[in-house]
Formats: sequence, C-alpha cells, structure tokens
Amino acid sequence: MITEDVIRVVIIEDDEIIRNGYAFLIGKESGFRIVNTYASFEDAALNIKEDDPEVILLDIELPGTNGIDALPKLKKIVPTAFVLILTVYDSEKLIFDALASGASGYLTKNSSASKIVESIREVKDGGGPMSINIARMVIKSFMRNQNSPLSKRETQVLELVGNGKSRSQIAKELFIDLETVRSHIKNIYLKLDVNSRADALKTARLNKLI
Repeated sequence: MITEDVIRVVIIEDDEIIRNGYAFLIGKESGFRIVNTYASFEDAALNIKEDDPEVILLDIELPGTNGIDALPKLKKIVPTAFVLILTVYDSEKLIFDALASGASGYLTKNSSASKIVESIREVKDGGGPMSINIARMVIKSFMRNQNSPLSKRETQVLELVGNGKSRSQIAKELFIDLETVRSHIKNIYLKLDVNSRADALKTARLNKLI
C-alpha cells in the first residue's frame, strides 16, 4: 500500500543493467517507489510530467541529449523535482556545470546502494548530497590561488594530468578534441615557464594553482 510519504523516483540511465540494478535496489527499500525508468532524456520527456517524480536520478553520458543539457529541460518539465546526478564522471567542470544547471546533488557510480538511498532521502529534504571525492573537489576549488595565470579550462586539464589521465582520456572527459588538449598543455607550459609535465605539476602545486 502506497502512503503519502513514499518518495517517487525516476531513473534516466542508458545502461540497461545499471538502470535495472538501481531500480531494484531502490525499489526494495521501504519508503520508495520507482515510478519509471528511461534510457534517454528524449524517452523521459514524453512521460515524465505524468510520472510526477519527486527525485530524478540522472546519468550524464546519455545518447542524444546528455545529462548536463537535459537538466534545465527536466527542471522546466517537472520544476518541483530534485535532480540527483549519478555518473562515472568526476571532473570539476561537469560538477559545476551540473550544479549550475539545477542539480541538487552529485554522486559517482562507485557509491554504495545505501549511500544512493540515503542521498535520495537527503535531496528530498532539501540537502545537497555529494560523494566524498566530489565534496573534496568542490572545497579544493575554493582554496585555489585566485590570481592564477591559468584559465579555468587550463586548470581542469592540468588537474586531470595530475590525476594520471592521458591526453585522449582528458579529451573524452572534457568533451573536447585531442588537438585542443595539446593546445591547452602547450599554453600551460608557456604560462608556467616549464618544459615538462612533472615541472608543470610541481609549479602548479607550489603556487596552489591546482
């Protein structure tokens, strides 16, 4: 029997196994009801108003309209719903883009089932749940040197370099082409007056640029 305090949840995730897994794990919890699941924003847009969800679990990498671009559209269709990002991506740009576009929380997919369930409750109560690594990244961004010679995108690129990402991985994560990544790295070296990845990272960390 469904009571008034049951939280209505919609899941938008293109991977069928992951989507069904979330639906099962959340749906078996007391106080939750999975009202619908979708593989894309385009599919969701057709019925989500009728679903009337209170919380939407949204992936970023979706076919068609990606999660970041879908966010403001979802908020327009179901303005009272809270959107909780659940993704493999943890780049700073995506986090801030998501939060600026109306996301109420941001979790990475390595979050436990209990964390996801707890976060749905938290976001429904007006909180802003984040994975620990995401929260650390947000805090770190406020601790950086505000007089950095690097642009925001150059800082993002250098942080990913520092995390051990290859140029092709950086391109994929930031949704830019490989040549653009090379150009950013060249500019970083010029601005920091260095000639290697190790020196760039050392200089950036000493000056709190990343």
